[in-house]
Amino acid sequence: MSAWAVTPVLVPLVTAVATVLAQRRPALQQGLSALGALLFLGCALALVGLAQHDTPAQAVFGGWGLPYGIEFRVDRTSAALVLITALMGAASLLFMASDADTGPRHPLLLPLLHGLLVGVGGAFATADLFNLYVWFEVMLICAVGLFALGGRPDQLDATFKYFVLNLFGTLLLLMAVGLVYAVTGHLNYGALAQAFPAVPPGAATLALAGLLLAFLVKAGAFPLFAWLPASYHTLPAPVLALFAGLLTKVGVYAVLRALGDVFVTAPALLFEALGWIAAATMLFGVLGAAYHWDMRRILAFHIVSQIGYILLGIALASEAGNAATLFYTLHHIVVKANLFLIAAMVWRLTGSYDLRRIGGLYRARPWLGVLFLVPALSLVGIPPLSGFWAKLLVLQEALAQGRVAWTVVALLVSVLTLYSMMKIWMEAFWKPHPQTDWAWPRSTRLAPAWAATLALAGLTLFIGLHPQVLLDYSLAAAASLGGR
Repeated sequence: MSAWAVTPVLVPLVTAVATVLAQRRPALQQGLSALGALLFLGCALALVGLAQHDTPAQAVFGGWGLPYGIEFRVDRTSAALVLITALMGAASLLFMASDADTGPRHPLLLPLLHGLLVGVGGAFATADLFNLYVWFEVMLICAVGLFALGGRPDQLDATFKYFVLNLFGTLLLLMAVGLVYAVTGHLNYGALAQAFPAVPPGAATLALAGLLLAFLVKAGAFPLFAWLPASYHTLPAPVLALFAGLLTKVGVYAVLRALGDVFVTAPALLFEALGWIAAATMLFGVLGAAYHWDMRRILAFHIVSQIGYILLGIALASEAGNAATLFYTLHHIVVKANLFLIAAMVWRLTGSYDLRRIGGLYRARPWLGVLFLVPALSLVGIPPLSGFWAKLLVLQEALAQGRVAWTVVALLVSVLTLYSMMKIWMEAFWKPHPQTDWAWPRSTRLAPAWAATLALAGLTLFIGLHPQVLLDYSLAAAASLGGR
């Protein structure tokens, strides 16, 4: 047993409790929050170090041995995602020290934020299907709390939409977990992998289809993605960046863990269906982005669109496809969170998120324009940024398998993504501000925002210029999947 295996849950949980107890002393609460975020980051780095030596951190609780005990198991795949979770948490908390659309500082903001990290970390660390459901529940409760904290009518409306549609996914997941248990007699990942091949094909297909449908709702895949662009734009920028980077990726991770590791003998029909769902997700997401003018809505629809690329990697049902999925997921978490944070800086300087009401930023703040281009062009897939390598890995494997239609859709979506990013560039940065007498803010607390966004942009550049580091890790992680 390794105590490291529970740190993705234990560290943010202790931090959440500590920040609740310190809620009447804001300075102490912020200090405890920062300390907890740094400790979480340190533990995540240790987990990656252990996983790289092919020694996954593992722990079993409940007074029972496997496969009946509650297992935590952090392998290469989950360790990388725990690390990126810790990085996003630290970046969001750093950005929160600025005045770029950070929202009112409610005493429960930090406890709920760390509670959200508990749910995400638990989902990545668990090796038990029912406990995966539990961690989705934790994320849902904390996310609803964060939506409702502001109390504005639009936030309460978004809370309702997010809660209802995600509750549907949660109930569907619970029923699917029950069905999987009924046909296999197990919930532990390792036991499921051994029992599933003996399940009759019809029952196996039905149980796994229900499970995947629930995960796809959580991932924001087509056609059940409307909750995401309808709600995310009401959140304060640091919370929005954390949601955008992490929450849908937990759903994607669950699909990868199910099809790439636990149920590797899944019927080919499910992989085929997933490929077409991925193509539709890419296309409908980017069309929604092309239609809107609010930067937050544009970027929210691009979350949906990029989820399609990640699901396509899983649908290819190969080690190379799974490696591309992990590479793409890690790249996209960094890029997407950074774009939302930069959009908040644009709002702080120009007074709006609506592209029709802003402009002139490149002349007034040229370095902000350069900073925007790094994640924006990476999202498009322009070399040598991280997005180029991520898309290349997915499309290379799709072409190798003769999936021409999926490849054509992916390339078309990249062109439309370029259109969306150019629209933001031309409207927010290049054209003059529509108010000729607009007074640019002389004094703003943007230093923490600059620090957070520059750090994320630097990570994007590092992955792009040194892709072999992450590629080797992703290939090793993919090779270890399905080896239970």
